[in-house]
Amino acid sequence: MKIAIISINDVSFKAALRLASFLKNHDVKIYKKDRDFIKLDDILKDIWEKSEALIFIMAIGAVVRKVASLLKNKSEDPAVLVMTLDLLKVVPLLGGHLGGANELSVEICKKIKGCIPFITTATDQMDVLSFDMFAKERGFLIENLFRLSKVSNALLNGKEIEVATYENIFKSIEKKNNLKLIPFERLDENSVLISPFSNPLKPLTLKPPLFIGIGCNRGVCREKIKRAFLIFLEKYSLKREQIKALASFEAKKSEKGLLEFAEEFKLEIKFFDKESINSLESDFSRSFAKKYFDIKGVAEPSAVLASRYRELVIKKESFFKEITIAGAV
Repeated sequence: MKIAIISINDVSFKAALRLASFLKNHDVKIYKKDRDFIKLDDILKDIWEKSEALIFIMAIGAVVRKVASLLKNKSEDPAVLVMTLDLLKVVPLLGGHLGGANELSVEICKKIKGCIPFITTATDQMDVLSFDMFAKERGFLIENLFRLSKVSNALLNGKEIEVATYENIFKSIEKKNNLKLIPFERLDENSVLISPFSNPLKPLTLKPPLFIGIGCNRGVCREKIKRAFLIFLEKYSLKREQIKALASFEAKKSEKGLLEFAEEFKLEIKFFDKESINSLESDFSRSFAKKYFDIKGVAEPSAVLASRYRELVIKKESFFKEITIAGAV
C-alpha cells in the first residue's frame, strides 16, 4: 500500500519516523513541514492523488478542513487516518472500508503496543455484514454504491434485506441472518443484486468475476475468437475487467489461435481433462464433444470447473459455427 505520513513539526516528524518503522511492508513516504512543504495546501493535492492512504499526525479538525476540497466519493478517495503524537490512538477518518482505513488502523494497532483504533463505522462496531467489504474481500466490482447506506442502515435496524443471487454464492455469505434469498425476477431497487449483470432498477450490485469457457474447432484463428469474445461481452453488457480467466478442454492446449487470444487479452487459461469434466453432475447443453471426445461438453463444464462458486450463469453460445463460449461464477 502506498502510504503518505504527514507531519507538521519536529515532534510529529519524530512520531512519523517511528510509525514508518512499523510499516515496512508498505511503500511509505514521510512529509515534513519546512523540509518538503511550507504550506500543506501546496502539495496536498499531489499527495492525495499519488497515495492509497494518508496518515496525518496533527489535529483532526485541521485534517478535516485540509482534505474537504479534495473529496470525490467513497469509491475513489484514499484512506485517511489521524494519529496522536504518542501513536497510541488512531482514527480511520475516511475510506474505512473501500479505502482500507479500518484495516490499516487495526494493522497499526497490532504492531504498536497499547495503540487503540477508534473505528466509528457502525457495521464494524455492531458486527453486521457490510456489503462493500464483502465485495472488496472477494474481488467483486460494485455498482450503485449510493444504495449502500440504506441497505446498511436497514441491517443495523434489524430489518431483513432481500438478496438476488445464485445459491452457492448465498451459501458462502457468513453473516446472513437478516438476508433472504429471492429469485432474480423479484428484485427491486431496495434489494441487493449479486451477479455479473447490471439491472435497470439500479439496486446495490456486487459483480463477481466471470470465468469464460471456450470451445473451438481445430485451427480457428485468434481474430475469429477475439471477434466472438467481443460480441459475447457486448451482448451481455460485460466489461473486460469482469473476466477472471479462460478455460477449455485439454485437447485444446495446442490450439495456437486460442493461446494467442489469451495472451493478447492477458488472461490465464486453464485446461481440464476428461475425468474432471465428466465428474460434474450438472446438466449441460448438448454438445458435439460427446461424440468426438466422450465428454459432457467443453465451454460450459470448463467454465464451471474454473469458477469459484460452480454456478453456470451463461449457457454456451455458438459463434461462426466454430466457437462456443459460456460463463460461470
